This record gives sequence, structure tokens and C-alpha cells, in this order.
Amino acid sequence: MKTILLSALLYAAFFGTTLSAKEKYFVVERESQSVAVVEDGLAKRHMLHMHNMNHGVIKFKGKDAYLISRDGYVVKFDPKTEKKLAEYKTSKSAIGFVIGKNFVAVANYDDKSVDILDRDLEPLQKIKTGSRNVGIKIYKDKLIFAQMDNDKVSVYKDVNYGKAKPKFVLEKEFKVGKMPFDAMIQGKTYIVGFFLTKGFGVVNLDKMSYKLIPVTGDGNKPVLKVPHFGFWSLSRDKTFIPAVGNNDVMVYDKKFKFIKNIKVRGLPVFTSLSPDQKYIAVTFSGKDFPYIQIIDTKTLKVIKTFHFKGKVLHVRWSKEYPDLYVSVNGANEVDVIDTKGWFIEREIYQIKKPSGIFLYESNSNKSK
Repeated sequence: MKTILLSALLYAAFFGTTLSAKEKYFVVERESQSVAVVEDGLAKRHMLHMHNMNHGVIKFKGKDAYLISRDGYVVKFDPKTEKKLAEYKTSKSAIGFVIGKNFVAVANYDDKSVDILDRDLEPLQKIKTGSRNVGIKIYKDKLIFAQMDNDKVSVYKDVNYGKAKPKFVLEKEFKVGKMPFDAMIQGKTYIVGFFLTKGFGVVNLDKMSYKLIPVTGDGNKPVLKVPHFGFWSLSRDKTFIPAVGNNDVMVYDKKFKFIKNIKVRGLPVFTSLSPDQKYIAVTFSGKDFPYIQIIDTKTLKVIKTFHFKGKVLHVRWSKEYPDLYVSVNGANEVDVIDTKGWFIEREIYQIKKPSGIFLYESNSNKSK
């Protein structure tokens, strides 16, 4: 009887803290047109009929959640009830989107445009560019994106800024490097990467100026490609970039002065910085798909290697617990690493071909 009582108390102590969690994870089920909902360490429910989830992306803004599918649908849903609220098809293929205070902007591939919708997904404006559009971002009253086929960065201004409905007009365009592919934004600085130009472009959105910055590595040799900023990690004093075609994570200071290359076990694809900025998780491609490695951001050394039962497509750090969630696509599960002891503490089943993991914090407007 004492043994049963002790077991019950331990169970309550563990799951009591878990059940009070404010975090909810939405996991894209890549091949099932669905999204798994993970709470309290279990796959609790599945959101169905979410369109083509190959590279599906979810973002949160306040109490709203938005999903973009590969086949051009934008879906608005309630992240607490998981109820679909609205949907709108912008094109046959959409690549990225941003959420403003009173609009959603979608960068399209196939019909070579950018769609402006209201927050309920009613269409407001279509900007035709004659190019596939990528790297869409927001800065104050501006909407910025890159034209992949025209080698341009376009800056549009909301002339109705602060009013109920936005109206975007072209403010300025910059001729940039060849084949821009992705971008990120740091304060007033829009940084765009290229497939065919050695370096990256920087637009100062206050001064409306542009310059090309070459990125060099060991021996002052140029880095050939810096295309995808979604895979970078930015700490307070360092920038970590997975090398294209090399078994390295490249480390630069905030002014992009080269520090060193960190040797890793394979070709790195994705780097993800922990909330306390002490560690980076690195995923790989090819034969090293089933691995992730952990890098200490102070010593710049690999401190741990994990091997999983299938290829890993994504990771997400918990903000509430010392946990790292790992999307093990090849094993139809999400594994959770204890980041204090660095061991796999549990495996979450009943998830079909998981890829992107997106964290919703129910008591915060900073979900992502």
C-alpha cells in the first residue's frame, strides 16, 4: 500500500508541474495535411485538412495563429481552441508571410506577387512584381521583400499607417546581388542573402541605403553562399552560420568579422540558439540526418552528440523548462532532450512525419 501511495505522489508531483505548463507545441505533419498538438508531453489532438504541409509554417500574433501551406493557403486559427477561423488561397505556391498589427502579407512564388490581407484574411491589395518573392519583413510603416528573379529588394510604405486598413505604395527599390533567396531583419537593418553572389546585402531602412558585404572564412577566403537566414543563430555578441557544403558552423562577431569555424560531424543545415544563449543545437543533412550536436557558445566546442531513430528535420527549445524538442521525421515521433543532464527523457508518439515545431505560449504575446 505504501508503494502504491508513493508512486501516486511521485506521479502527481511530476505531472502536476507539467500540467501547469503554459506552452503548447504545434507540430507540422509534413505528409498528412495536418498539425499535431502537443501538450503535457503527449500528442493530444490533430488539426486536420490544413492543406499541403510540405514546408508548412505557423506564426502567432497575440491571441491569433496563422499557418501558410505550400500550395498557397493562409489559414487563421485559434491557438487555444485549435478551431479554424478563416482561410484564403493567395496562389499555387506561397513561400513566406508576416503579420502586422492590421494586416497579413504573403510572399508568393507562382503568380509573382505579394498579397496584403486583413487580419481576418480578407484580400486588400495585390502587389505584382513579375518575380518569385522571398524574405518578406516588416519595419515600422514599411514592408520589405526581395525579388528572386529580378535581383531587387523592394521597400513599400503604408500610407495609411495607424489607420484601419493599410495601403502600400512603393517607396524605393535597390538593385542587389544575384538571386536573393532569404532575409532577416535586425532593428533598422534588412539583411538579404544570395545564391549566386559572394556575400550578403544590407539595407539601412532609416537612411534608405544599400551595401554589399563580403563574408570571409578561414584564410580570408570568401564564403560562396549565404542564402538562408532562417538557419542562422544570433546571440548577443556572435553570429553562427551553418557552412554551405562544409562540415563547419562558422562563427562571426556582430560586425561579421570572422572568429573561427567549429568542426561538426556532417553538413549542417539548421542552427538553433537556446533561450539563455548558452547552447546551439545543430541539425544535418545526408547520412547525418539522424544526428544533432550541441555547441557551447562560450567555448565554441561541441559538447554533446545525439543519434535518433530517423532523420531530424527541426528542433525547438522550451522557454519554460530545460527541454529541447526534436522532430524525428523518420521515426514518426518527437523526442525531448533534458538540457540539464543532456539525455533523451521521453519520446512522443502518434505524430506522422513531423517537421516544423512551433511554440505557443498561452500567457504571452511572444509566441512563435
